[in-house]
Amino acid sequence: MSTVKNWISAFRLRTLPLSLSCILTGSGFAIYFNQFNSLTFGLCVITTILLQILSNLANDYGDTIKGTDNENRVGPERAMQSGVITNKQMKVAIIINSLLAFTSGLVLIFTAFKEGDKSIILLFILLGIASIVAAIKYTMGKKPYGYSGLGDIFVFLFFGLVGVMGTYYLYTLQFEFKLLFFAVPIGLL
Repeated sequence: MSTVKNWISAFRLRTLPLSLSCILTGSGFAIYFNQFNSLTFGLCVITTILLQILSNLANDYGDTIKGTDNENRVGPERAMQSGVITNKQMKVAIIINSLLAFTSGLVLIFTAFKEGDKSIILLFILLGIASIVAAIKYTMGKKPYGYSGLGDIFVFLFFGLVGVMGTYYLYTLQFEFKLLFFAVPIGLL
């Protein structure tokens, strides 16, 4: 039977600080350039946390279904592997978390771009959808990219380049290519 403790364990909260590093970096530059907005910051944090938890839940599901997480697993037991959360419960949690991340992302986009260019708004909506799909497809589906050596590339893109530069853009509505010097190391972490 799943409990709050089991779900918190499945969320893997210890992964959140690293995922928040891109938000903190982009927001730090917004502060430096006097462009910081606390509402944008809060929505960035919420959306990133939801995306990281989504990735962790999908990873738990995908690795258990594929047999990667089994009785020979080294490290902490995973929720589905240990049986404290069922496949059906995890699927429902993934769907709910996907919807929450999408909703939070939309609120963030429409808050940041009150009168923005519609093509940029569409670009950010597509980046949000791509973030959700990337979080899920890491270990789930017929051809999970995490099993073909592409996981680090997607982490670099979404938690480095998109995370740092996208966050900064949400504050300033400008791309600052100098941020690549900070986005690249964050993505490589």
